[in-house]
Amino acid sequence: MVLPSAYLPPISWFVSLRTGEPIFMEQYENYQKQTIRNRCTIDSPNGPLHLSIPIDKSTFIGGKCLMKDVRISTHNDWQHQHWYAIETSYFNSPFFEYLQDDFRPLYEKHWDFLMDLNEALIQKCCEMLDIQPNISRTNEYMGITPFNTDFSPTPYYQVFQQKHGFLPDLSIIDLIFNMGNESLLFLKR
Repeated sequence: MVLPSAYLPPISWFVSLRTGEPIFMEQYENYQKQTIRNRCTIDSPNGPLHLSIPIDKSTFIGGKCLMKDVRISTHNDWQHQHWYAIETSYFNSPFFEYLQDDFRPLYEKHWDFLMDLNEALIQKCCEMLDIQPNISRTNEYMGITPFNTDFSPTPYYQVFQQKHGFLPDLSIIDLIFNMGNESLLFLKR
């Protein structure tokens, strides 16, 4: 299975990991803007909130750049803004207090390449989910395997559910901060 590199991927991306098959993250595809490659969606007091990592366009040639070469822009304080949004959104979730110190350092570190940050966050999420998938990067262009074609989410507790209903297929951190060690059981359903 070949998956796109993703910033705090949606739950359906992680459901693909449970197959036990080797997973490849495609690094030889051209970067596609406004996708999960640099964008995630979390639950917030005002409904779904899209967090986007700013990309340094100076490395793009003719508007194109391979995923492995995509650099993160340093022109704004996106890391602080993203962490503040995550903290604001999940501060009252059942497991944020216990898990925030596992994620915060990844938002305090300087990252040059988008794939490196994505990979570190995915590894951290796998650690929190207690799964050990066999993930590696592609050595050549292989193409992306559709990963959410049969995903049918089972509702779980969400902090703002009473305010705006259950929001399916948010970033995996929504599941982790709300369900903690029960998250893996949800992924298996």
